[in-house]
Amino acid sequence: MIGRMWVMFMRVMAVLPLSWVRALGWLLGQALFLLLGGRRRIAETNLRLCFPDRSPAARRALARQTFVVFAQTWLDRGWLWHAPRRVLERRLVLQGAVHELQPGPQGEETPTILFCPHFYGLDAAATTISMQVVRRWFSIYSSQSDPALDRWVREGRLRFGDSKVFTRTTGMKTILSAVRDGGVLYLLPDMDFGPQDSVFVPFYGVTAATLPSVPRFARLGRAKVVPVLPRLTPTGYTVDILPSWQDFPSDDVLADTALVNRRLEGYIDTMPAQYYWVHKRFKTRPEGEPGVY
Repeated sequence: MIGRMWVMFMRVMAVLPLSWVRALGWLLGQALFLLLGGRRRIAETNLRLCFPDRSPAARRALARQTFVVFAQTWLDRGWLWHAPRRVLERRLVLQGAVHELQPGPQGEETPTILFCPHFYGLDAAATTISMQVVRRWFSIYSSQSDPALDRWVREGRLRFGDSKVFTRTTGMKTILSAVRDGGVLYLLPDMDFGPQDSVFVPFYGVTAATLPSVPRFARLGRAKVVPVLPRLTPTGYTVDILPSWQDFPSDDVLADTALVNRRLEGYIDTMPAQYYWVHKRFKTRPEGEPGVY
């Protein structure tokens, strides 16, 4: 029942002016910052570890701002997944090295990994790209516990284009086959997924358990890596496609994974409030190190 009521609420969000949605998101974000003390402390801890040179007041202001962006981008899913296409075309701007995603002159499709860090606008990026570029799109999906919410999220993310989601139980061979066949895989590997399959490399100078999936998928899928950066704006979103990484991957998975984190740091520095700081990024510690949360 709660899930169905939430979906109905988001359908209402789809018909409101964007300025109203963003204002409501601002109010919701301020409330969440005050009420969700656990998540607030997680965000403040992450920011303290990653930005030690900033003052406590500046980090707290940044933490408050990230809650606002979180709420605004979450409410934006109402119009992203329900508003008419003409509305989305006014609000979503795809720019940068878009040619990296286009089929070749003979229609050939280069296997591609989209490196999609956990910026709050990641669903806006997926909608923008799948709506404007004709390719076969794949992503790896974590199911929602509420059936109504799960169906809503799936349908929203598959709204446009030739899109398909794999679950985390899907075999590696199936995913690699889709990539090698010219597909585009959205990859969001910048969370702490625990010690299994992770390696420890620096993230803002702090040792962080990191999945080496970007270099491994690139190598095994014989794919190029193209970063995608969604940015919340007053009129909607801009989605920047960056040039594909050259000379990547190398023969050193550990070095490649560290390079992924260094480049991610550079992307975050351009819009720090829009990154997913409410996640326990440093939960998994090397053996013998104390927890930070």
